[in-house]
Amino acid sequence: QLQLVESGGGLVQPGGSLRLSCAAPGFTLNLYAIGWFRQAPGKEREGVSCISSSGGSTNYADSVKGRFTMSRDNAKNTVYLQMNNLKPEDTAVYYCAARLLQCSTVHGAFSAWGQGTQVTVSS
Repeated sequence: QLQLVESGGGLVQPGGSLRLSCAAPGFTLNLYAIGWFRQAPGKEREGVSCISSSGGSTNYADSVKGRFTMSRDNAKNTVYLQMNNLKPEDTAVYYCAARLLQCSTVHGAFSAWGQGTQVTVSS
């Protein structure tokens, strides 16, 4: 019954920035690892990043390392994905997902998902 809600997507030019948010109204996320996945048209869903339940550990796909940063604020019950220096190949629907305690790179390991938010990088 845990459901997530993403926000913050939009249209930006190459080199621009966006901050995505992931929230869970009515639930506390402090025991959950949160992952971000994305899916471009005609392509399979791929893992982007993940943050541990404590916030003490993060990991990133090589394609976004150095440009994207995850953080979480348990007091606000919100997880963030800061995306800088965006590129056209970052265009996709972005989803956040939750699983207890530990991160995973496999989307099937996450049982709770948001509806997705569109990120479009184009001039």
